[in-house]
Amino acid sequence: MHVFVLALVFSLVLFPSCLVAEGQEGPSPDSANTIEVSDILAQQIKVRPVGHGRVRDTLRLPGRVQLDEQRLARIGASVTGRITALYAILGQEVQRGDILAELNSTELGAAQAAYLKAASQVSLRKLAVSRAQRLLAGDVIGSAELQEREGELVAAQVEMQAGADQLRVLGMTDGDIKQLTRNRQIDSHSHITATLNGVVIGRRISLGQVVQPSDTLYTIADLSHVWLVAEIPENQAYLVREGQEAEVEIPALPGPSARGQLIYVADVVDPNTRTVTVRMDVPNPQRQIRPNMLASIVIHTRATPELVVPAQAIVRQGREDFVFVQNDPRHFTLRPVKLGPNGGEFRGVVSGLTVGEPIVVEGAFHLNNERLRRNLD
Repeated sequence: MHVFVLALVFSLVLFPSCLVAEGQEGPSPDSANTIEVSDILAQQIKVRPVGHGRVRDTLRLPGRVQLDEQRLARIGASVTGRITALYAILGQEVQRGDILAELNSTELGAAQAAYLKAASQVSLRKLAVSRAQRLLAGDVIGSAELQEREGELVAAQVEMQAGADQLRVLGMTDGDIKQLTRNRQIDSHSHITATLNGVVIGRRISLGQVVQPSDTLYTIADLSHVWLVAEIPENQAYLVREGQEAEVEIPALPGPSARGQLIYVADVVDPNTRTVTVRMDVPNPQRQIRPNMLASIVIHTRATPELVVPAQAIVRQGREDFVFVQNDPRHFTLRPVKLGPNGGEFRGVVSGLTVGEPIVVEGAFHLNNERLRRNLD
């Protein structure tokens, strides 16, 4: 993570005066954390007062390119059958409705025969109702017989409708069903068609293969957009939000980085990695960004004013951070500070320092080594 400081107020000259933070007492000269510097050591350090700066965090999250699942289709057959023709191959661009393959299905033929039988029954029942109406008008039969014929017609119509629904489930369109009703010719061939404009990125089908409706035969993806998925540490998750602009860096591709938006920030933390999943939508008009490429999401957070110190002024001991505060021109005290999550050239200060306090900004490492050496003597 890198930090940019847009405006930072630091004195450019040494600050020799003896200052102590308001409300704090200066450490005693014999304190283990206080050191008196020699003339030689004094020439190796620089002191400047703590100031405010506008800090903007840059988060660089390693990630991976994935298919946009909203632009992905896994296509199979609508009916059990044997493949008789193949028309689409890997890498081929297809349009919605294009025929990818063809199969022959006895199941489809049987369903068409059942539908035609039901349609014939409807025609017969209609004739029976019409004849019963004429006989009732001639007082040859009673109304009960007409009602019986009408009931038989309704039952036949229900069966015909159920047959039509079954044909739709097996992949036939309303136009196909009308043509079947009109021509009364069974056609047991069924087409596997594309349901999405895109590229064939997967094919698990061969001639003569017997397929089931549960089998995925083709995978088609629209690669005009892809997803970039990354994990952000839980203590930095508050810095990102949905809709935030971000950049993509892909080492495998030359040229400028792509830009996009964060479309998803997980609401839960992964208990194993202590991270939060973020997802970015990336336009890919030239299809140069390929799924499974390694990439990084670069997120620039909003700049906020805060108290800052140079990173080289920080002394790290164990899990704690310290800085050397000047008591007078010759004495310096190691003081614990709490820093913000941002890192890089400058660090934000949460607590431990106040504006104007003189701290060592160069030579803190040498100063701390001298302090440790003297404490061991």
